[in-house]
Amino acid sequence: MVLLPYAPSSVAVARQRLSTDLQEWGVYANAIDDAVLVVSELLSNALRHAHPLPSGMVRVAWLWSDEHVEVAVSDGGAATEPRAGRPTLSSLGGRGLGIVEYVAERWGVRHDDETTTVWAVLPAPHTVANGQVPALREAG
Repeated sequence: MVLLPYAPSSVAVARQRLSTDLQEWGVYANAIDDAVLVVSELLSNALRHAHPLPSGMVRVAWLWSDEHVEVAVSDGGAATEPRAGRPTLSSLGGRGLGIVEYVAERWGVRHDDETTTVWAVLPAPHTVANGQVPALREAG
C-alpha cells in the first residue's frame, strides 16, 4: 500500500513503483504494461472525479499472487459511482474505465465508511527463477 498526494504527479510515482515491484517479482513485460496502464487510469479517475481521503491523500495498492495482480485505488468518494462510459468517437474523454474493463479480467468498486476503492484484477504471469515460484507479494 502506498499513500500518495492527491495530485497529478502521483500517477507517475504509482506507475514507477508498480512497474519496479512487478519487474522484481519476475512478471512478464506485457503484463507489467497492462497493470501500469490500469493503475494510471484508476488513479487519474480518482484525481479527476473524486475527493481525497480524509488525510488529503489517495491510497494505491497492488497484490500479486497466483499469476494475477490486483491493483486498487482508494479515495474519499464522489457524487457518482465509477462506471465504464460509452463515449462517442469525437469525445475527448470518458474512456478510462472502458480501457480497464477491456484489459482486466474483472474490476469493481468497494465502499467502506468514507472510502471508495476501485480495483481490477489482471493476468500477471511470471518467469520461474531457479525452479522457485515467488510467494504472495504486496506493495511495499
